[in-house]
Amino acid sequence: MTRLHLHREVHRVDRIGWLRAAVLGANDGIISTASLVVGVASAATGAAEVLVAAVAGLVAGAMSMAAGEYVSVSSQADTEAADLDRERAELRDSPAFERDELAGIYEKRGVSHQLALQVADQLMANDALAAHARDELGISDATTARPVVAALTSAATFAVGAAMPLLMVLTAPLSMLVPVVVVASLAFLALLGAIGARTGGADPLKGALRVTFWGALAMAATAAIGALFGTVV
Repeated sequence: MTRLHLHREVHRVDRIGWLRAAVLGANDGIISTASLVVGVASAATGAAEVLVAAVAGLVAGAMSMAAGEYVSVSSQADTEAADLDRERAELRDSPAFERDELAGIYEKRGVSHQLALQVADQLMANDALAAHARDELGISDATTARPVVAALTSAATFAVGAAMPLLMVLTAPLSMLVPVVVVASLAFLALLGAIGARTGGADPLKGALRVTFWGALAMAATAAIGALFGTVV
């Protein structure tokens, strides 16, 4: 007697859009705000000035991330819409050519000519535009551009990320501010990198090391600039 073993496959490609925006926003929030704090504090500025700089960096950064993501993803959405409009017109004017074109795509993937034609006929009878969008243009529900979601996700996660070094400014003494912010921010970055990689199904350690390295490099650069200008002034 044959036993059927059913298993549930877990794919994470549908998370690409919001996950990319979330990781980018939180990562940028931590790195940019922590680097700003380290740079200003290294210039031997008072605690009040460091706090103002951190808050200003949080607000400006969140708005910048939202605007940048919205504009960038909107451009992608416009391109996708234009391609779909063009494909819709081609399906209306040259359905036979589009059917052969779709069948050709399946043949290149290893399907026999006759079967490829049958598959193309059935898919186009169901939803011709969706079939061509997915297999010819590479546009699907999982990867389609969503500007508002990307903008809101980036702004929110940037603010959350920036709040971490800001909290260190509020709690750490000025004399220890730079090392405390650096250590705490690197720890936050490592955690963020691991969570982001884990959510996407990748190696958490690799994600943590990658984001921590670039965060440390950014803070080292701003600390050097802050110390230089502080000495000159």
